[in-house]
Amino acid sequence: MPSHPHSRDLHTVEQLRAIERAARGALAISGPDLMRRAASAALNCLRRHWPQARQLSIFCGPGNNGGDGFLLGVLAREAGLQVELVALGDTSHGDATLARAAWLAGGGRVQRWHAQGELPAADVQVDALYGIGLHRAPESSAARLIECIQASGKPVLALDVPSGLNADSGACPGVAIRADVTVTFLVGKRGLHTGRAADHVGTLELANLGVPDSVYAQHAPDAQLLAAESLPPRPRYANKGNYGHVLVIGGEHGMAGAARLAAESALRGGAGLVSVATRVGHAQALLAARPELMVHAVDGPQALQPLLDRASVLALGPGLGQAAWGHALWLTALDAGKPLVLDADGLNLLGREPRRFAAPTVLTPHPGEAARLLGVRTAEVEQDRFAAARALARRYAAVVVLKGAGSLIADPDGRLDVCPWGNPGMASGGMGDLLTGIIAALLAQGCSAWRAACLGVGLHARAGDLAAQRSGERGLLASDLLVPLRALGNGLPGTGEAHD
Repeated sequence: MPSHPHSRDLHTVEQLRAIERAARGALAISGPDLMRRAASAALNCLRRHWPQARQLSIFCGPGNNGGDGFLLGVLAREAGLQVELVALGDTSHGDATLARAAWLAGGGRVQRWHAQGELPAADVQVDALYGIGLHRAPESSAARLIECIQASGKPVLALDVPSGLNADSGACPGVAIRADVTVTFLVGKRGLHTGRAADHVGTLELANLGVPDSVYAQHAPDAQLLAAESLPPRPRYANKGNYGHVLVIGGEHGMAGAARLAAESALRGGAGLVSVATRVGHAQALLAARPELMVHAVDGPQALQPLLDRASVLALGPGLGQAAWGHALWLTALDAGKPLVLDADGLNLLGREPRRFAAPTVLTPHPGEAARLLGVRTAEVEQDRFAAARALARRYAAVVVLKGAGSLIADPDGRLDVCPWGNPGMASGGMGDLLTGIIAALLAQGCSAWRAACLGVGLHARAGDLAAQRSGERGLLASDLLVPLRALGNGLPGTGEAHD
């Protein structure tokens, strides 16, 4: 998205309506005037992305999103483009009535969409069917039109929000436009950055329509996008004791890899010391694979206690299992009261035996684990990821990372950040273990739980993108992220080279 001072701010639909009212007042313009600015921004966006386009098909709904489409048609035709305009109905409402009238006054023709109709020929199709107000599945006729638009294979520009996508939550209750480009107006909508939105918005651009900074300053955002950050350089007199001691607890029979990935990630994330408490059968292999780790065979709580006493931060859950061994270690570790990152089976055990945390704690659930922690269905979590993340943070008095496309980071006071990086190649085993390790390493180096979670999520996702750039997304391994993770943490460009 093009940068401006508030490009990282994300708002709800309710907040957007208040900002729009304030913008009209500050600019001393009417609703139709603001709509014309949106249409002008849309035309500029279209010409940047498709400079050779000569024929447009614009699909308009009855509301203000359709009004943006009608005025885009007016401006595009004035610019010498051929425009075919298809509307869902015979009338529009609100300010869109005036926009429709402006199109007709200039000699424009409106085709009424019929479910059995065909789309006009076009170089680019413009989606102006539904905007921020849609909270349900599109009606059957509109759904059929969306399906036809997608089946045409022509590029799609969505105005403000891809039709069918919930601008608040990122959920799709029915069919939705899959845009190549979305130009969104006035403010960033939080639902365009998480969940199903990743498959629908395409390239996302923000047009602030000339609204002065003073308007934005009066309306605090609901959430923010993470910024790309790294750790500061270390002082020359540094020693390993300055950067904490992470203890990874996990690796039930057959799951040593999870513990190793978390531990290696903690090393690459800069922890001074990293220990692993695991099953006796895994100790020798882990030491051979990574001699920098201190690996301990632990058969129960008594053997774990001395390791807990020496550790400054715990990474609890990777490959832990939920049987007697894992449960006993889990209880002992939580009772130690140390700063903690809880993941995987550590979260599943928490769902069975809930507790609130006094020490700095980061929980890293995927939607299924989040559902178990909240006692709801996974679909309910995905329906409103923002509400789910905040509910988890309040319930457990912890910072929560709700993983997935557009990972969310929430704290118990309601603060929430959204990760704009990551790719589908990261949907593979071990990625969560890697995230656990990097967040634990950041906690060990003195970051607060909030700072460790935000920085860790950002570094992890950016490393995934760099690794995918080298050889593609499919087949991406968690260990492929370790080298770019180290580089990014030091503020260097990631090499994307495979891990040894």
